[in-house]
Amino acid sequence: MKFKKPDFWDKKKPNITSYLLLPVMYLIKIINFIYKKDKIKTDKIKTICVGNIYLGGTGKTPVSIKINKIINNLNYSTAFIKKNYPDQIDEQKILSSHGKLFCNKDRRDGLKEAINEKIKVAIFDDGLQDKRLGYDISFVCFNIENWIGNGLTLPAGPLRENINNLKKYDAVFLNGNGEETSEIENIIKNIKPNIEIFKSEYVPLNLERINTSKNYLAFSGIGNPKTFIKTLKKNNLKIVKTLNFPDHYNYTNQDMIKIKEIAKGLNAKIITTEKDYNRLNKLNLENIEYLRVELKVLNEKELINFLNKRL
Repeated sequence: MKFKKPDFWDKKKPNITSYLLLPVMYLIKIINFIYKKDKIKTDKIKTICVGNIYLGGTGKTPVSIKINKIINNLNYSTAFIKKNYPDQIDEQKILSSHGKLFCNKDRRDGLKEAINEKIKVAIFDDGLQDKRLGYDISFVCFNIENWIGNGLTLPAGPLRENINNLKKYDAVFLNGNGEETSEIENIIKNIKPNIEIFKSEYVPLNLERINTSKNYLAFSGIGNPKTFIKTLKKNNLKIVKTLNFPDHYNYTNQDMIKIKEIAKGLNAKIITTEKDYNRLNKLNLENIEYLRVELKVLNEKELINFLNKRL
């Protein structure tokens, strides 16, 4: 059964459900403290982790791809490392289309393979909370619109760890669609004054293939569907209906039949994300369009300089 993020997580303040879950939250913190381990670092390869502390939907994969492209341009050989989750084949396909991917049940095995192939820089898509690995550079990604939700850790809120833990990390990515970020940046700088902050926007790459004069039904099974819809509307697509599914949802034939029936009743075309498109079987791809995006880093020169210095 797929997990769908509860609505109360993204309230600006905790509600009664959040408070009822506080005992479980504190129990998880105690368990994590008890099982805290020394992290292992290696000098045989440079390691970069692109992770998050907000659970899901923060743009880790697009950031990983952007960083990979920059580092390649700096003449370093690179590889992506991702833990092999069977329900994340969509992200694995996207990463492997942009570079070499080592995907194992244990991230350490992927790291060993990268070292054996004399890769210079390993980019971990996720893994910030992996208790066994330390990284040379650590990025924390946030979706600007959701930020930290109600500010509590799991299960009372959407955070994997407390926001004050930003002091352990090197840089932050704020990903979105041009929203105001000054208040968020002030909070981050109050936690760690010298942390680097990079801001980015989602930019469509295949708009020329999409008929913006038509009405569209948009469906997705991603961590933050609001950002997907906002990106569509920002680029003048007429969205008449949205359907949201759990993150990494595996669509059945019945799901697709229903989606196509709803779209036909609305006289609308159908559009989804590249990740969702990669989860559809070949029989269901007919008459389904997808939006392919990349991140445009607004202060990219600063990011290039930061990576160049740290590598």
